[in-house]
Amino acid sequence: MRTIRRPRRAPGRGPSSCSGAGLAEARTPADVVRLAVGADALGALDTRIADCFACPRLVAWREEVAVVRRAAFRDQEYWGRPIPGFGPADARIAILGLAPAAHGGNRTGRIFTGDRSGDVLFAALHRAGLANQPTSVAADDGLELRGTRIFAAVRCAPPANKPTPAERDTCAPWLHREIALIRPTLRVVVALGAFAWDAWWPAYRQVYGVASPSPKPRFGHAAHWAGTRGPHLLGCYHVSQQNTFTGRLTPAMLDEVLSRTKVLAGLD
Repeated sequence: MRTIRRPRRAPGRGPSSCSGAGLAEARTPADVVRLAVGADALGALDTRIADCFACPRLVAWREEVAVVRRAAFRDQEYWGRPIPGFGPADARIAILGLAPAAHGGNRTGRIFTGDRSGDVLFAALHRAGLANQPTSVAADDGLELRGTRIFAAVRCAPPANKPTPAERDTCAPWLHREIALIRPTLRVVVALGAFAWDAWWPAYRQVYGVASPSPKPRFGHAAHWAGTRGPHLLGCYHVSQQNTFTGRLTPAMLDEVLSRTKVLAGLD
């Protein structure tokens, strides 16, 4: 049986560690709740997310992928940890995805970075004026976002890109706290896919203290929901190869969603 080593942080990649960070590792769902609520700034939250080991199946998978590696990346050191959010603390737009890709974010240490989905997303963000460059290949590539923060409902790469309901629920406090920290400026949430759309409603209840609408609005591309409190919610087909290679999601469709997002966020 292969022995899986715990991946090390590479210098200059991902959130910086701090003294005693190991004492703040999340090992249980209760740890996640405690550490998420106790994070008083995005930097502290990012560090705690990167030190989460609360889901054994996800930990084993992300670390195995980081050791076995894809042949094209065999000379690279994988991040192999949970992926924090990316973007400014005063973001008016949040883009909510499903989970990191095994050889994308799990390799590079930044969400939607180093994979085909990221190629599509960041090219569109650049066309919309929300990113300073159209590519996202490494955590130190100089990419900056304008008024936009990107994060995932589940922070570890899952086998077959399918988190279990228990893993989604265990990870949810990280998402809820991140939304709470950017709440003062947040105006629009773009949910990439049905999984992200469904993950929004518990976050909405938790952060804004408002019951979810009943019946719950159905996900669809360009679906739009606005409640009496909180940000607008827009649906968008996920930027996965399954959607972009088949034409289910075209660049024009993505551009249209982002254009509407900018108007609603007051960034147009």
